[in-house]
Amino acid sequence: MPQPQDSMAQDSIDTAAVLKCYVNGERDFSQIVLREAELNNLILSGTNFSHADFRQARLGKTDLDRACLKFADLSEAILWGTHLSAADLSGALLREADLSGAILKDACLDGANLCKAILGGATLTQASLVGANLIEADLRSISSHRTDLQGANLSNADLSYAQLNEAILRDANLSGAKLCRASLRRGVGQDFLAVDLTGANLQNADLSYADFTGVILRDTDLRGADLTGTVLTDADTQGARFV
Repeated sequence: MPQPQDSMAQDSIDTAAVLKCYVNGERDFSQIVLREAELNNLILSGTNFSHADFRQARLGKTDLDRACLKFADLSEAILWGTHLSAADLSGALLREADLSGAILKDACLDGANLCKAILGGATLTQASLVGANLIEADLRSISSHRTDLQGANLSNADLSYAQLNEAILRDANLSGAKLCRASLRRGVGQDFLAVDLTGANLQNADLSYADFTGVILRDTDLRGADLTGTVLTDADTQGARFV
């Protein structure tokens, strides 16, 4: 470690110093400042970056599996194809971050701010985004299996062609969201869970040609939604509002 942790927490250090510390066994980089840093294609798994400053940093294809990034600021950061499986990003700031193709399997993003973030093609299998802010986020073609988005704000988000298998979207705000040709279809067999949109707000959402086969839409607000070509076979619409 070039400097004691207290000093490192307050001042920026260069990428080479971080890598040297990591190779030497250091894993605690909490509160470190790495704004605009070049950290592409590195292995930094299992590292503590809680409260770190990564604004506008480049972390493309870096291995951050199991890393702690609680309350870290990753605003406008580039995270193309970054490995974040089982990472803790709860409360993190990811405004306008580019997470295209990122691997977020089993990651925790509860309460994270992903407003206007780009997650096109990202893998969110069994990730938790409870109460996350995803306003105007780009979630086109995401791959999702049992993702927990309960209470998340997805207003005006783009989920076109998204695969939302077994997702939990109870009380989520999807007003004005685009789910054109998205698949929320329940799989065949008792082991498959229905996508749960109980109490969700889908006012003025674009659901055209989306597959809602077997979806739970109890007490869901669908007023003004575009249902052109939407498949609602076996959907539970008890208490849903269409007009």
